[in-house]
Amino acid sequence: MLVASEFGTGQVLWSMIWFTMFFIWIWILISVFSDIFRSHDLSGWSKALWCVFVIFLPYLGVFVYLIARGQKMHEHALEAAKAQDEMMRTYVQQAAGSAASPAEELQKLADLKASGVLSDEEFASMKAKVLNP
Repeated sequence: MLVASEFGTGQVLWSMIWFTMFFIWIWILISVFSDIFRSHDLSGWSKALWCVFVIFLPYLGVFVYLIARGQKMHEHALEAAKAQDEMMRTYVQQAAGSAASPAEELQKLADLKASGVLSDEEFASMKAKVLNP
């Protein structure tokens, strides 16, 4: 009860702000380390030097990395997004199969009707489905 009376609204607000700032700092560190290890243009030694710099002088290391390689971070993020988008498009195309155009489907239906496989009613209903999906 004594602690609750001394812990006011302002202290709760400051605690929330400090927690948010800590969370943002962790997020920035994760982003910088992931970019260091995902960079193909850095050699192993330069990756090691950047890691040592960020570990031993965290604030200075992160800010210098963001200034020196911020554009590369952006390029790496764009490349990763494009690769992920391309993989998703490929997956969707494979999962959906090769979708024929409505003209091709109508030609197939007309061939089936001409060969006697489809009756006039079946042809009309399937044609309506193709034209009005």
